[in-house]
Amino acid sequence: MTIAQDNLSTQHSAMLREAFDKQREAYLADPVPTYQQRKEDLLNLKRMINENRDAIIEAISSDYGSRSRHESLFAEIIAVTDGISDKIKHLKKWMKVQKRHVDQTMFPGAKNRVIPQPLGVVGVIVPWNFPVNLSFLPLAAAFAAGNRAMVKMSENSIALSRLFIKIVPQYFPAEKLAFFEETGGVGIEFSQIPFDLIMFTGSGQTGRAVMASAAQNLCPVILELGGKAPAVIDPSYSLEKAVQRIMFVKQFNAGQICTNVDYVFVHESQKDEFVRLAKAYVAKHVPDINSADYTSIIDDRSFQRLLETLEDARTRGGSVINLHGDQQPNAAQRKMPLHIVTDPVPDMIISGRETFGPILKVRTYSNPEEVVKYVNSHDRPLALYPFTNDKALAQMYIDRIMSGGVTVNDALFHVAQHDIPFGGVGPSGMGHYHGYEGFVAFSKLRPVFYQAGFSSMKFLQPPYGKFANTVYSLLVKMKS
Repeated sequence: MTIAQDNLSTQHSAMLREAFDKQREAYLADPVPTYQQRKEDLLNLKRMINENRDAIIEAISSDYGSRSRHESLFAEIIAVTDGISDKIKHLKKWMKVQKRHVDQTMFPGAKNRVIPQPLGVVGVIVPWNFPVNLSFLPLAAAFAAGNRAMVKMSENSIALSRLFIKIVPQYFPAEKLAFFEETGGVGIEFSQIPFDLIMFTGSGQTGRAVMASAAQNLCPVILELGGKAPAVIDPSYSLEKAVQRIMFVKQFNAGQICTNVDYVFVHESQKDEFVRLAKAYVAKHVPDINSADYTSIIDDRSFQRLLETLEDARTRGGSVINLHGDQQPNAAQRKMPLHIVTDPVPDMIISGRETFGPILKVRTYSNPEEVVKYVNSHDRPLALYPFTNDKALAQMYIDRIMSGGVTVNDALFHVAQHDIPFGGVGPSGMGHYHGYEGFVAFSKLRPVFYQAGFSSMKFLQPPYGKFANTVYSLLVKMKS
């Protein structure tokens, strides 16, 4: 590290620690916000998005180079404001103190309660692919639970980061919410702050580094990572319907979604028909990659990575099919045509690394056991997508293939449900948020035992005599 880099790191550290100390001090002065305070925080989050909707969409598109306005409206604006509204709707119920059972034979008159309380100050590290969704939904969970928050944005979200840094003070004091731009090294310093919880969404490699840094402070983490999410199409299911649903999510955000279909199992008798239907879908719905409806690849490095993935597949004997026909990748706008790769082999790049782009690997199979065996021989995926009308077959896949989440007969949309948790498993992540589980994840469910005025334990103290022997013998019989 050079002297200049060391000085910059020191500046970042001082800036972040100052913000953290301010929030920590405010938390200690007011550790348990009321229902009305939390509701107001959630309403302000929602108001910030609604009052700055066009500027937010424009900033995201600027960061991408070109991002479909409709995709931003659907995934960043509508999904987030609806998610916040859902939390407001349930907040009072979630905050209630829970009554728990007490063994009255041993503790007559006593009470057990579980009190949801704020953790304190949480840190949220946000990726670039859905920067509003993946910052504001965690913030909604954090604020519902009564916390304060610091948010570190991606180096690929500079325009949006600067917009939030500018407008957040109009809605929240710095001791409640603060956003930070990634200018190089900020993320490293951010993950070393002794937060009460860190939530990270991003790659597995970076997630490991964040977890290692958090471990130095014994800081708990929620990791939402990626993985190669499979789909499998039952040959008795409508192939046309399956292709339409898979290709819709594959073209959405140019495939740059951690829960997207990474590869699909197609019955060996249907491979050619799958390709034909995929071409027909693209010709009808995404005929021109240069359209404003089709999103750019985020940066030159990612664009080049996708080109290398395709070239590697060709070199190693795979069949690479450009679903846009003669349209070639547009490097100037970073627009990448949708591709299918068939006949994959294990040493291909596409076989081992998450694609994170508009490239779909197609594997053929003859029976469900092949699918189960293949998926289970790899890291547990973030999502699983079985397409079948056979409920027993769908349940077999759910039972035998562990994944973070499942959508049956579609892809991606389990993530959009407000009342079920979202999270990975193993290499695809740990912890959950969304819905009640999000409130719980950002809370300390604090167990409290209230002893009665009279305690029978006074008779069971040493020196132990005949009475204690009789009582303990009786309890052993009762509890056996």
